[in-house]
Amino acid sequence: MSIIDTPRRTVRAPTCARRLQASFAAVRVSFTWLGVRKTLSPDQKAQAAEPFGAEGQYLSASKKLLDTKNPQFREVTAVRNRIVSYWKGMTLPYPEPGLRLIRQDQLDAFNDIITDLREQLQEAVAKLDEHYDALRGMAKQRLGSLYNEGDYPHSLRGLFDCEWEFPSVEAPEYLARLNPQLFEAEKARIAARFDEAVRLAEAAFSTEFAKVVSHLVERISGTGVDNEKKTFRDSAVTNLREFFERFKSLNVHSNQQLDDLVETAQKAVQGITAQDLRDKEGLRKQVTAQMAGVLSTLDGLLVDAPRRKILRPVSQPQQAA
Repeated sequence: MSIIDTPRRTVRAPTCARRLQASFAAVRVSFTWLGVRKTLSPDQKAQAAEPFGAEGQYLSASKKLLDTKNPQFREVTAVRNRIVSYWKGMTLPYPEPGLRLIRQDQLDAFNDIITDLREQLQEAVAKLDEHYDALRGMAKQRLGSLYNEGDYPHSLRGLFDCEWEFPSVEAPEYLARLNPQLFEAEKARIAARFDEAVRLAEAAFSTEFAKVVSHLVERISGTGVDNEKKTFRDSAVTNLREFFERFKSLNVHSNQQLDDLVETAQKAVQGITAQDLRDKEGLRKQVTAQMAGVLSTLDGLLVDAPRRKILRPVSQPQQAA
């Protein structure tokens, strides 16, 4: 029986949630980030509305304080994006805004790398600060009468920063002494969150898997759904291999069918390079057919996926990534 003929088998169970809870920890990454836009004052909005014969109170308008296309500013933003990408690449979703789950045995490595990335961010901010006077001068020239010296801090150092923490997602032990009944209720609530985290992980992996497989099929077949000619780059293969590594590292084996589909796709490209697919037409057709079968079954898996539960936190963290 081929993988595409295999009946759907979801083996998600409380044991998967317990395994996730036992081997993962929560991690939050947040940023301090200077806003570069400011809402116009009522007088300024009235002035802006006048040429249109409009009333200022019905106009929403803001001014841009700094040129975000500046190369130094772009580098600051690029480092932030690298931090967020690394954080999400090392973790699984958790049904509380700002929190994700990381393998406990990866905590030291995560801390080392994110510390290095934070240093890169601080270095980028220092370079941006060296150009800050020029940026303010440009803003003054472009904003005209809307320019206000009071909108600008003396320095940009410390106004772009990154922090991370590992908050507990367990029922506090002191609650067992104070109110055993409330302690058990809290344990049940947290267990439900981890069960939801298993569902979120399945959905995230399925969606990402479908995206990289679909991208590869488009590229090696030469055209997309719009019949437009597609360029085949090495990244179409490397992105798929990177997914395999993440799936192997973070998978809690809650869905046997998804595991089987990933294994089938991995075997289909095992030992095959992007150049092999460019050079060998027969191999391209073979891999295309295998991946198309995987994608067809995966589409059905996504359609049949249960709707996400919404578990509202008591309070939401601020400035979370």
